[in-house]
Amino acid sequence: MFNILVVEDDKNTRKLLTTILTNHGYDVMSAVNGEDALEALEHNHVDLMVLDVMMPIMDGYELAKTLRDNGSQMPMLMLSAKKNATDIKQGFIVGIDDYLTKPFDFEELLLRIKALLRRSKIVSENKLVVGDVTLDYNSYSVITESGAETLPQKEFLLLFKLLSYPEMVFTRLQLMDEIWGMDAESDEHTVNVHINRLRTRFADNKSFEIVTVRGLGYKAVRHDEN
Repeated sequence: MFNILVVEDDKNTRKLLTTILTNHGYDVMSAVNGEDALEALEHNHVDLMVLDVMMPIMDGYELAKTLRDNGSQMPMLMLSAKKNATDIKQGFIVGIDDYLTKPFDFEELLLRIKALLRRSKIVSENKLVVGDVTLDYNSYSVITESGAETLPQKEFLLLFKLLSYPEMVFTRLQLMDEIWGMDAESDEHTVNVHINRLRTRFADNKSFEIVTVRGLGYKAVRHDEN
């Protein structure tokens, strides 16, 4: 069970968010502004915070910055009627993890929360579980029903990246820059070679597959979420 803190000064929106999240299995606390939220955080464990931008006393930007400046790694999803790029950029500058503009689709909100909680768990445990497959970041090993296997570093990092963001398409250049570094002498063909090695290595695996998106790059599809 995950604990979510909803920080929203509008009574009706706060009540609606609390009801939706509670109905989907989350334990929900609420606060009416940033100071109220900090008080709640002093006395309760919170796995994720959903916060509004425009609030009295302490707004969402100040709340997020205060938490990050004090070392908090808690996932934060910001909700706001502000839709211009400057406002969204400001949210990410102060440390939020995701931004959703009002009015928002409730299914999208729930999906984003689920994704943030999954990534937070990955970061804290340095492990990623996909069906019957476990990736251990500390040892670059992949554990399946057949046993454990240590992968070459680049193969492991490539697989870990794709599976951490299922259904997200990464271009070859993006993967090249992140896994090999912008100054690497290898070219994008190297990505293709490593993708093919991973496909061969996990050909019998039923929990995920790496899909080529023609003209764009690659994405991972997790069958354990279907």
